[in-house]
Amino acid sequence: MATDQEIAHLHTLQPIGAIAAKAGIPDSALSPYGKYKAKIDFDFIRSVQDRPDGALVLVTGINPTPAGEGKTTTTVGLADALTALGTKTMIALREPSLGPCFGVKGGATGGGYAQVVPMEDINLHFTGDFHAITSANNLLAAMVDNHMYWGNSLGLDPRRVTWRRVLDMNDRALRSIVNGLGGLTSGPPREDGFDITVASEVMAVFCLARDLDDLKARLGRMVVGARRDGSFVTAAELKADGAMAALLRDALQPNLVQTLEGNPALVHGGPFANIAHGCNSLIATRLALKLADVVVTEAGFGADLGGEKFLDIKCRLGGLAPSCAVVVATVRALKMNGGVAKPDLGREDAAAVRRGVVNVLRHVENMRKFGIPVVVGLNRFTTDTDAEIDVVVQALAALGTRVCVCTHWGDGSKGALELGRVVRAEIAAGTAAFKPLYPSEMKLADKLRTIAREIYRAADIDLAPAAARKLASYEKAGFADAPICVAKTQYSFSADPTLLGAPEGHILPVRDVRLSAGAGFVVAIAGDIMTMPGLPRIPAAEGMTLLQDGAITGLF
Repeated sequence: MATDQEIAHLHTLQPIGAIAAKAGIPDSALSPYGKYKAKIDFDFIRSVQDRPDGALVLVTGINPTPAGEGKTTTTVGLADALTALGTKTMIALREPSLGPCFGVKGGATGGGYAQVVPMEDINLHFTGDFHAITSANNLLAAMVDNHMYWGNSLGLDPRRVTWRRVLDMNDRALRSIVNGLGGLTSGPPREDGFDITVASEVMAVFCLARDLDDLKARLGRMVVGARRDGSFVTAAELKADGAMAALLRDALQPNLVQTLEGNPALVHGGPFANIAHGCNSLIATRLALKLADVVVTEAGFGADLGGEKFLDIKCRLGGLAPSCAVVVATVRALKMNGGVAKPDLGREDAAAVRRGVVNVLRHVENMRKFGIPVVVGLNRFTTDTDAEIDVVVQALAALGTRVCVCTHWGDGSKGALELGRVVRAEIAAGTAAFKPLYPSEMKLADKLRTIAREIYRAADIDLAPAAARKLASYEKAGFADAPICVAKTQYSFSADPTLLGAPEGHILPVRDVRLSAGAGFVVAIAGDIMTMPGLPRIPAAEGMTLLQDGAITGLF
């Protein structure tokens, strides 16, 4: 069987100008990065703002498992299928992070015959957006320490500095460090640490900014720490916001690429969904809505993380209203939720599917709480049997939810035509009445409790006393209306990654909270989630190499 990379290389890509023309973007609006990718300039983006919006479709999924679900693959397959059905469609995706690419996940451009390309470029340096975000974040970190070295006129308490450095790589050794060692000329020693770039608030700000002015304003509002009296110190007070915005100017322009079937895709921004809000940039999504009749976008990890955050954070702050949601599942993953070990997934086990199907049922029920119709895309593997598939179809039928069996990995758009027709029918029916899960005026702790009870089906939250005090201080400082961004394991509805299926009645332990004043939300750290991942025992990087002709192999 050919690999995703080999399949990608079988296709002849179209010049990026031809892809832009298909999307209605003039050549004058492009800043090409080679032959097959380009950025779209702000003048063109401003010129289309008065156009009506197309329909927005969210692709989300069940809790991820080592068996694989194919959420990005389904996003691409659905968009290609809608295009084949005669609907002008665009894709809005996140950019991959280098950490997972070289770690355990591999690339993030879809798979098989449902990919966005050029896949090596997108998965590695692409157009340099992540490097710009890393640089902007670390410029602010350097200015924090520099300010304290040169007299600290703002009174920033070195013990209360909250701004951390970032690196777009999994590196557990950098989670906790001490900087300022080496004597007086190196600044005051203090505890510090690194997060992965996609967990940076700069990434969140980047993905929620509406334009350059909004970007600069959000950067300025970011809190870097506190004074001894508890009052916040911001990036604007350090006079770092202007330089940071300058570093991010070109990066904020959305990136245009294509699918293997030659359809336009915007790939821009990339916050993780288990430790950030997990959605592509708002500016790219809003542009796509002006250019297409249907926009298919994806939120990271399961619907309990990326899906909920897309609806409660991105849609709330960005003024978006989705018309439909697709929950992606696989028989293999449902068998794992039903207790089957990965080596045994190839054997027929309808009983295990019946035990594990509760996971997708829970996600469908949750998505409906937002007032949007839901379709299940069952990404079929060759080992799936009709009896196993029928278990899923019957279980969802009891909820009145349609299951579309998809084979887009091997068949491209032809394998997702049924899904495309059903999604198009849901859009045409116009039954969506989107509403967030909780009102903005609700207390911060109550918002967190609502997510835990309604989405995770927890009995309650266990809020650490220090975290409760922080929430109270955030409300007092004027951030009471902020939505909540829960950072927790992606593998379970609970904070315990081993608790599969659809657990309920558990307690969600919240050990800390962090204010993301620039992004406009409050992060709640649940369980043992880390904001700087580590590499696995055998990193994916070990299988990658550069050939004599310059070709890169082993990305998938």
